[in-house]
Amino acid sequence: MATGRRKTSRTKEKETTFQERVIQIRRVSKVVKGGKKLSFRAIVAVGNERGQVGIGVGKAGDVIGAVKKGVADGKKHLIEVPLTKSNSIPHPIDGTGGGAKVMMRPAAPGTGVIAGGAV
Repeated sequence: MATGRRKTSRTKEKETTFQERVIQIRRVSKVVKGGKKLSFRAIVAVGNERGQVGIGVGKAGDVIGAVKKGVADGKKHLIEVPLTKSNSIPHPIDGTGGGAKVMMRPAAPGTGVIAGGAV
């Protein structure tokens, strides 16, 4: 017999201030016995503008589902980026990944972001 208790969700979704930016959406295909199966892959950057950032990849049959999965994956893989009082990075950073080279330098106070679309 029921005890009269209601089931409540223990994982209440709290209000988050994360911003999402889609970096890339690509249509991918898989060859199966019946032909080609199309799906979409989305690479998404997630951050809260206070030093937490994550990159996520999602795949689904439609674009919206791939972006949602990418956002969820990005929130799982958050890293902490140290910021100064003027919301800049504390020291210069150089990095490479494949054919891409990224150079980030701290900005003077009041400068703002000087970057391309991907940064």
